[in-house]
Amino acid sequence: MRYVIVGCGNVGLELAARWTHAGHRVVGTTTTPGRVDEVGSVCAEVAVLRGSDHDALARIAENADAVVLTVSPRISRSFDAGARVTEYADTLTATARTAVAVHPRVVFTSSISVYGRGNGDPVHEDTPLTDAVDASPRNFIAAEEAVLATPRGAVVRIPDVYGHPRDIDYAERAELAHRMLGGSVPFDGDALIYRIDYRDAAAALDFVVTHDLTGVYNAVPDAVVPLPNREFFAGVTAECGLPELTYRGEIATPAVPITSARLRAAGFAFTAS
Repeated sequence: MRYVIVGCGNVGLELAARWTHAGHRVVGTTTTPGRVDEVGSVCAEVAVLRGSDHDALARIAENADAVVLTVSPRISRSFDAGARVTEYADTLTATARTAVAVHPRVVFTSSISVYGRGNGDPVHEDTPLTDAVDASPRNFIAAEEAVLATPRGAVVRIPDVYGHPRDIDYAERAELAHRMLGGSVPFDGDALIYRIDYRDAAAALDFVVTHDLTGVYNAVPDAVVPLPNREFFAGVTAECGLPELTYRGEIATPAVPITSARLRAAGFAFTAS
């Protein structure tokens, strides 16, 4: 099989490594020329492009069996509501619309932010989506709509990704929030701090693609209901000797439990998270 992975961050690289090890031919993309060698270590081909570049994406998607979008907005452009507008529109919505224009089988890695604070308990794939105006959920939703409008489109909604060796841990995140943002973060303090190991995120995408699943699937480790952000980070900041964070609530994720029963019913199991 020949697969294209658009956006080879931690999850994309792990997915590429899995597929290469399984004998598939993988084309990986990056927007950074300096990462070509890193991406090439797990991909047969590397393309430097933005996912919104129609002609460039069309060239590498030709004869592919699937195009998987693991694009992620730059974290430096994610803290400010104004900066998120252009960043999320180009990275998420434009990439998804371009991908479905050049290939019939697109799988998009989305976010649980599309649910907002959650409407119902537990939150499942048919739970109504948020009507929040923030650029983050709006563009994840717009990207999903583009992909799901195609007969073979699939969406995998994931929470915060952690576990990669180069990830910053939660103590570093709290310190960074104080140093760069004065301790004020755009998230909801009442949201449950669901998270997924990068290996489980890649495994879920692999499962959806190789089992030819279509539609929407939550890939949220749901065996245990986690703490809310406010309570979790209060412990982190206390341990680090930092003041507690304040929460602006611009980007809301569910404050009630989420279920991934649909994905588990299809045969998937979380093993790393």
